[in-house]
Amino acid sequence: MTELTGTDLTTRKRRVGLLGARGYVGVELLRLVLRHPHLEIGFLGSRQLAGQPLAAVVPEAAGSSLAFEDLGPEEAAGRDVDAVFLALPNGLAEPYVKAFDAAHPGVRLVDLSADHRFRDDWAYGLPEHRRASLRGATRIANPGCYATAAQVALEPLVSALVAPPAIFGVSGYSGAGTTPSPKNDVEALRDNLMPYSLTGHVHEREIGRQLGKAVRFMPHVAPFFRGLTLTIDCELDVARSAAELEAGFRTRYEGEPLVAVETEAPLVRDAANRHGVTVGGFATAGTRAVLVATLDNLLKGAATQALQNLNLALGLDELAGLR
Repeated sequence: MTELTGTDLTTRKRRVGLLGARGYVGVELLRLVLRHPHLEIGFLGSRQLAGQPLAAVVPEAAGSSLAFEDLGPEEAAGRDVDAVFLALPNGLAEPYVKAFDAAHPGVRLVDLSADHRFRDDWAYGLPEHRRASLRGATRIANPGCYATAAQVALEPLVSALVAPPAIFGVSGYSGAGTTPSPKNDVEALRDNLMPYSLTGHVHEREIGRQLGKAVRFMPHVAPFFRGLTLTIDCELDVARSAAELEAGFRTRYEGEPLVAVETEAPLVRDAANRHGVTVGGFATAGTRAVLVATLDNLLKGAATQALQNLNLALGLDELAGLR
């Protein structure tokens, strides 16, 4: 890996590899990197797409000579890149991490799977809450989509919670990935709402670990493609009005370009193809408080946040490639 020094920090494009480029998130990452002013694609790893040109999957890359490759851990770690996005299914990242640790420990790795979200030796990539720890980080665990929305919505209330909040979540079927299953079967979802993993979901554990408070999370999948919405019911230590609740959120997230606070409840359809999180719909009854959060599960819930994290790790403008 070429070291970044002097004027290179602002003039040289950094080379980025992507492992797991076939999935919905991988395609979103490719689109973001292609239009990033300071990044270029170094390699594309996908067993299923091996041999196909990049333009066959991302038409915006027409004219590019890049093609997908079936790369094992040692082959990938032998490539000259500054950073790698690991967009692999859960449980498959570790052999690649070990290979990069051995060959190029300074390469920035951003893991979009759940494999490293529970490890203290990896920076947890929620910039709005952990920005300082992400600057210069070499190992970053990208949060889950539901976990991102839930933490943005709950972090301002953590000190006031007196019981585990109940989180009712609904996601589009892109969240189930491209491998066929009932959760992404359009016919099974037609005129339907499908509950799943109603206790012990990995995002339930992730949210609780990061907030230091237990939560109760109930995910569902719906027949729309992208976006997710959470309705969160909390019991607080003292009564607050809806206006007080909203004012507190506006103060907490003032200056955060990818967090919007609204009075009305945000709609999931408005989150699609947008880079940020929206929190709103504040309602209270005594010490009970209810609020709603939405985001695009493929963007701020995955690809957008991964790019934010890599920008911070490389010392670039956090929103480079996202404006």
